[in-house]
Formats: sequence, structure tokens, C-alpha cells
Amino acid sequence: QVHLVESGGGLVQPGGSLRLSCAGSGRPFSMYVMGWYRQAPGAQRELVATITNENTVRYGAPVRGRATISNADARGTVYLQIHNLKPEDTAVYYCYATLFEKQWDDYWGQGTQVTVSS
Repeated sequence: QVHLVESGGGLVQPGGSLRLSCAGSGRPFSMYVMGWYRQAPGAQRELVATITNENTVRYGAPVRGRATISNADARGTVYLQIHNLKPEDTAVYYCYATLFEKQWDDYWGQGTQVTVSS
């Protein structure tokens, strides 16, 4: 069983920045894709950013150019920074991981609220 623990959400002013962390445990993080999705009220869950164990990154259109995702030195931990936050960035941000051993298995964190408001 894999556990994903998210941290770093909260209230941020427009134009500000935030840093989210996701730490995974429970299985070896050797071959993986990890990252973040978000879901605003009444909207579908959408991609924010993902990164692989080989540091291949992918960004969703709403944050492209404002976000940076990175692997920590410790396997299974990723960081997400978003700059120039906008009210439309308000959402619950979910950590996501898919790990490969004999097959790809998907896992989700419980989510952390990010609110962008003055």
C-alpha cells in the first residue's frame, strides 16, 4: 500500500507563490510518474504537472510557464512551485503517483486546499 502525504496548501494572495510537497511511502519508488492534479468546485479534475523518475516533466496548460515540478533527492518526494497565482488557481490539489513493478498501479493523496484570494 502506498501513502501519499501532501503539504503546503493554504490561503495565498493573487500574484503570490506557493510550494506543495508530496511524500510517498510504502513501496519502492524506482520507476514512476508523480505529480499533481487539481479540482475546482463544479469542475473536472485537471492536470497541473507530472514528473518521472528520469525527470521528464509535463505541465497542464493553465499553469504552463508559472509552475515548476521537481524531484527531491529522496526518491518518492516531489515539489511543485507555482508563481503569479490567480484566483482561478483555487482548487483542491491532489498528489498522484503511478508506480511500476510488475504493472502500473495508481495512487492518490487526500488533497490539499489552495485558495487564492485577497
